Amino acid sequence: MLLNLPVMADGLAIDKVYHPYVDPLVWELEYRAIAADDNPATGQGRSQVHRLSIGRAVAPNLALEAYLVGEDNRDGGFSVSDYEVEALWQLTEQGEYALDYGLLFELEKSRKDDAWESAVSLLLERELGRYSVTANLELGYEWGDDIRDEWETGLALQSRYRYRQELEPALELYMGEDTVGIGPAGLGTFRLGPGRSLHWEAAVILGVDNTTPDYTLRALLEYEF
Repeated sequence: MLLNLPVMADGLAIDKVYHPYVDPLVWELEYRAIAADDNPATGQGRSQVHRLSIGRAVAPNLALEAYLVGEDNRDGGFSVSDYEVEALWQLTEQGEYALDYGLLFELEKSRKDDAWESAVSLLLERELGRYSVTANLELGYEWGDDIRDEWETGLALQSRYRYRQELEPALELYMGEDTVGIGPAGLGTFRLGPGRSLHWEAAVILGVDNTTPDYTLRALLEYEF
């Protein structure tokens, strides 16, 4: 979902790149972190957002997930700022068509304010030999008494090389209302036993315009069981 980091420009569109696939009847625990800095030389303008979620595939092509979203506060610690739910709907079987399709539905509510955000994203993926290209096309809407009602759009692109299951180098591009960023990424999955795995992701995204933070770090750990 498009993150609104309060220290920097509204609408920072750097987050997880979603793939249009559902692992049937699997539980997952996920932790995500986004850290951005708009002035690395001085350390001013830093902001962090953390997400902790639990989710489950409730059907062969449908997964549901619930999040707690936390961000840094004025006391130097972290507090829960938002609640979020999402549904991932896999529309096609992998490899059935030239592109694999999915839809992602998201709803987020501020814990303290009357501020809501909903979004729907079209998820596309294509395999080209050992390369995979993924696109997330998002349309979102914000509303509430404590936020300006407005529509937002976002685009996330990821190109990855399937070197091995545990390590897949990638390049990511993000575009949004106040975001244009690009940078290297890596991801992979470790099999821990029957029905259990640990998936990891990490990326460094560099801003290429005046409204995007100079750099944004994103990390993800996901345990499936």
